[in-house]
Amino acid sequence: MTTHAIVSREKWLEARRDLLAAEKDLTHRSDQVAELRRKLPWVRVDKPYVFEGRNGKVSLADLFAGRSQLLVQHFMLAPGWTEGCKSCSYMADHTDGMTAHLAQCDVTFVAISRAPYSEIERFRRRMGWRFNWVSSNANSFNHDFRVSFTPEEIAKGRIDYNFGSSPHRSEELPGVSVFLKDEAGAVFHTYSTYGRGVEVMMGTYRMLDLTPKGRAEEGLSHTMQWVRHHDRYEQDATGKTGSCCGGQH
Repeated sequence: MTTHAIVSREKWLEARRDLLAAEKDLTHRSDQVAELRRKLPWVRVDKPYVFEGRNGKVSLADLFAGRSQLLVQHFMLAPGWTEGCKSCSYMADHTDGMTAHLAQCDVTFVAISRAPYSEIERFRRRMGWRFNWVSSNANSFNHDFRVSFTPEEIAKGRIDYNFGSSPHRSEELPGVSVFLKDEAGAVFHTYSTYGRGVEVMMGTYRMLDLTPKGRAEEGLSHTMQWVRHHDRYEQDATGKTGSCCGGQH
């Protein structure tokens, strides 16, 4: 039997209106933060990054695909991994449906991983994704944008991640970065987010937050422990099985 408060419709409406005030305050604050984000200064990207994709070698400027804005998912898939990170895959499961809408707003999406393109393509086909995904295996892009780390960095016990010193000890971590290309063809880095900031791609979380049980991650050894690749969910009594390969938040 539930122990949650059960009230009349009138009492529920009163409580819901109180919550609505808090929700509107959060929305307005989010709008203010988005404006601050747009006012961030930019950094010109002069390094000649070359990636490998479905059509061969491409530059960072090529990835814009004729648009002026580029969203990059730093997807955790290192050389030799048999499959991509479960948490990054959870993020990517939300992508294909939004790419057409992003394109209408002058934004191109691409995922970038350090694995060779042949390994990326094998996993992409397994998962059934259509979005563009390229390899940074031959360049320092992942290291420069602080989502891949050398054995020497990891051996120190702390790494430079999420704009500060972090205790993570992983060769790959998640992130989302944004770039702009001007009319002269110059490319600028405008924004990056890491850690829980990558939840911006997790629409399922937004929906779970509306439900009575929410994310139901209390008691797990780490958040997202329940997430699996979408072709490997095992149903049990709770519907929450599996573990994450490294999407720490």
